[in-house]
Amino acid sequence: MNKISTEERTRVVSCLVEGNSLRATTRMTGVHRTTVMKLLADLGKACSEYQDITFRNLTCKRVQCDEIWSFVGCKQKNVRKGDKRQGRGDVWTWTAIDAETKLVPAWYVGNRDAGAAYHFMHDLAGRLAHRVQLTTDAHKPYLSAVEDAFGTEIDYAQLVKIYGNTINQGPEARYSPAQCMGARKAHVIGKPAYAHVSTSICERNNLTMRMSMRRFTRLTNAFSKKVENLEHAVALHFMHYNFCRVHQSLRVTPAMEAGIADHVWTLEEVITLLD
Repeated sequence: MNKISTEERTRVVSCLVEGNSLRATTRMTGVHRTTVMKLLADLGKACSEYQDITFRNLTCKRVQCDEIWSFVGCKQKNVRKGDKRQGRGDVWTWTAIDAETKLVPAWYVGNRDAGAAYHFMHDLAGRLAHRVQLTTDAHKPYLSAVEDAFGTEIDYAQLVKIYGNTINQGPEARYSPAQCMGARKAHVIGKPAYAHVSTSICERNNLTMRMSMRRFTRLTNAFSKKVENLEHAVALHFMHYNFCRVHQSLRVTPAMEAGIADHVWTLEEVITLLD
């Protein structure tokens, strides 16, 4: 990577965390695209390692989990048989969020299968200090993954949403979610408080991810070409979200609300993680 100053790095990172693509960042900052990509990879890795170490023994009480779709290289239907390039096609990012502090302590980029659910839930369980109430959607791999990771030491419920038929609603339905006709709360493990069985906060966090990372836009040519680049972008996003971005309802950052940080981080401080 070409040697660029801290000021130039700050401008690049500022563009990336505000939802700009690599080429848009290059046009706005004048920094070469390969330099931007190298900075994203190095800083994303540093942010992932820092948060992996920091997010331990968390005193969360209510956690919500969900998965958000994106793709690498091309959409799954366009992946050719015999394509040896790894990670191409649909990719899902699993996220967990503390409903009270809005902290995102765990995420995982991978498939939407039982193996990914197993890895994600064990990672989340290793970060919590005590028993929590957990809410997910009705995705079946959660059932065995949560039981394997937490056993009976959790209060777990699923929010099962009932969707309507979108077959004859016109072409615009292709880019809009199906109409939700209702939802029911299903008890799974322990004694979850039914008043707090919800995935609304996690789903709102999905919107924040789509607005803050160009790679997650539904109709875009700024998609990731390698799954590693997507992982680095997600790690950088959550570093900015957890430590730098003041939450509108909390008036502090999620890390401050959770007692992990004592001030609002600047992007310069994030960049020092490279050292």
